[in-house]
Amino acid sequence: MTTPLRITDLHPSDDDIAGDVLRGLAATPKRLPSKYFYDQRGSELFEAITRQPEYYPTRVELAMLAEHGADIARAAGPRVHVVEYGSGSGRKTRLLLDALEDPVAYTPIEISRSALAASAERLDREFGDLEVLPVLADFTCPVPLPPPARQADSALVFFPGSTLGNFTREESVRLLSAMRDTMGSNGAALLGLDLEKDPAIVEAAYNDAAGVTAEFTLNLLHRLNRDVGSDFDPASFAHRARYLRDEGRIVTTLESLRAQVVTVEGRRFAFAQGEQMHVEQSQKYTDARIAALAAEAGLRVAAAWNDPRDWFGLRLLRPA
Repeated sequence: MTTPLRITDLHPSDDDIAGDVLRGLAATPKRLPSKYFYDQRGSELFEAITRQPEYYPTRVELAMLAEHGADIARAAGPRVHVVEYGSGSGRKTRLLLDALEDPVAYTPIEISRSALAASAERLDREFGDLEVLPVLADFTCPVPLPPPARQADSALVFFPGSTLGNFTREESVRLLSAMRDTMGSNGAALLGLDLEKDPAIVEAAYNDAAGVTAEFTLNLLHRLNRDVGSDFDPASFAHRARYLRDEGRIVTTLESLRAQVVTVEGRRFAFAQGEQMHVEQSQKYTDARIAALAAEAGLRVAAAWNDPRDWFGLRLLRPA
């Protein structure tokens, strides 16, 4: 009989989903927080997105982790405590753990207890000799790590998927600063970063022909109707994703297809036909942009790997 994993609960504040929605709809332009994409259906749809032919980031990053695993292991050093921000499907985590030299422990940090438990238990089954120490916390703040039974030489924060790009610049700097505090003075962070490239390639990745990304975006409205009692008509909104070349980022919006009024907790919000409601951004990076962000957070780029087409990059950051 296996022993249940012990979750370190740092008591992150509960999401104020209704408050976040009301504040977003009252803003100009209107916006909805992208963190609410990932209910069960949203997570299933995102996994489907990663398998669409147009969506290169997951496919390319997986190939890079497989190809450069030995180099990453040398750069990170032996006996690391791997700390993953968020809890995904585990495909990338497996590749990293397999490549590292004698990893001591694995700590996923997640704000959702159910997602954290599912991810940690899955990895615990697959890596039976590795100590799994899940932490329920908000990783945008510094997180004290639970001490493993066997002392680690250093901590390695793992933040794949170019998730950093979903944050604004100011949020990114705060997150990287928190990451620096979590990793400690001799630790490191391995980030997956989507790089600037032909805008047509980027736009295709967020507008797949099968319409999975559009369904994923619109699922946000279904979730809000269920969880906050709003009355969005998803059929009256359309997914739009466009690349802003000057800013180097893709912006995803929901376009109102008609003049309409949406009610949330008794408050009415009018939409004009054609009005765009911001739901997500995804920054694409250059070496200069990465280096500047890292420096502002007290970090430096210690090692770098790109795929052969320079579409995607892995960057190992250390305290400056």
